[in-house]
Amino acid sequence: MEHTVVLERNVAGGGGFRMVTERQLATSKAINRQTGRTFYVATRLLPKRVRHPTYVLYAFFRTADEVVDDAAGVPPEDQYAALERLRARALGREPTDDPVLVAFREMADEHDIPDREIESFVDAMATDIEKGRYEDYAELEAYMRGSAAAVGRMMLAVVGAADPARARPHATALGEAFQLTNFIRDVREDIEERDRIYLPRTTLARHGVTDEQIHRLEFSAEFAAAMRDELRRAESLYWHGVRGIRYLPADCRFPVLLAAVLYAEHHRLIRAREYDVLSATPQLGLVRTAWVAARTRWRWQFCRNPETVFRTVSAISERPGRRAGTSSRTPTR
Repeated sequence: MEHTVVLERNVAGGGGFRMVTERQLATSKAINRQTGRTFYVATRLLPKRVRHPTYVLYAFFRTADEVVDDAAGVPPEDQYAALERLRARALGREPTDDPVLVAFREMADEHDIPDREIESFVDAMATDIEKGRYEDYAELEAYMRGSAAAVGRMMLAVVGAADPARARPHATALGEAFQLTNFIRDVREDIEERDRIYLPRTTLARHGVTDEQIHRLEFSAEFAAAMRDELRRAESLYWHGVRGIRYLPADCRFPVLLAAVLYAEHHRLIRAREYDVLSATPQLGLVRTAWVAARTRWRWQFCRNPETVFRTVSAISERPGRRAGTSSRTPTR
């Protein structure tokens, strides 16, 4: 365990200290960069009072991820036991000298993060130990409610909102949208590295796609049609999520909007590849990320309505559940 600790005085919170190891803070930032295509640029734009707790959150999420994603050769029972120890310490039920868990517990108490969200997140990580297939969207959604959606709700607690009850459904939807984009983008990586397919079997079966075809990385028109359906589903969630950005503090709205725009930009890349995410994983390059961020910032200067800016600059410019030139509805199963 790394013992070098970064301390930051929490002036707004009464002068206490939050702690996180330099190694874990660097790891959490690296995760943001790797998905930075996704969230790293936006995280850096958050106000300081939110940015540091966000790094603590990511250090905790990474600690849990490592138990199930970096566990080659570790028996499932040992992974379950490790997650239960992490759960007990994250909830403050067992003492710990792990600086990341100490910092996380302090941050969770300060921001009133409900224990149920932490429980849901750890339960979702436990699901990943032995489950790699999802029969329908309801089953996948249940998994996301404990993973990305729980993360979104924890972030909402850190960001703060004048009316959390109104903001929470939108934070849930945006978290799920981000994760669905990841699932679609990372089909190749998930099957090759973890033997997981985060696509509903009902969607695959509707288009005649089998697990074996995905294992063989065999692209087809049928696979493309399945990906098209799942993109539409994600895009409906984006719209629901973006509609809730108005409930966030003013200095947090642009970073969250930018995160949504950057995640959604993967949809443009996926369509440009004609939905082939099997031969390679679509990646947002640095130049494209910078261009999208600059364009979004420019629009934001003239219009502070998140929905209007999202509609103008994002890869999801049509109404929820629809794309230009089609009357297809968003799939629900």
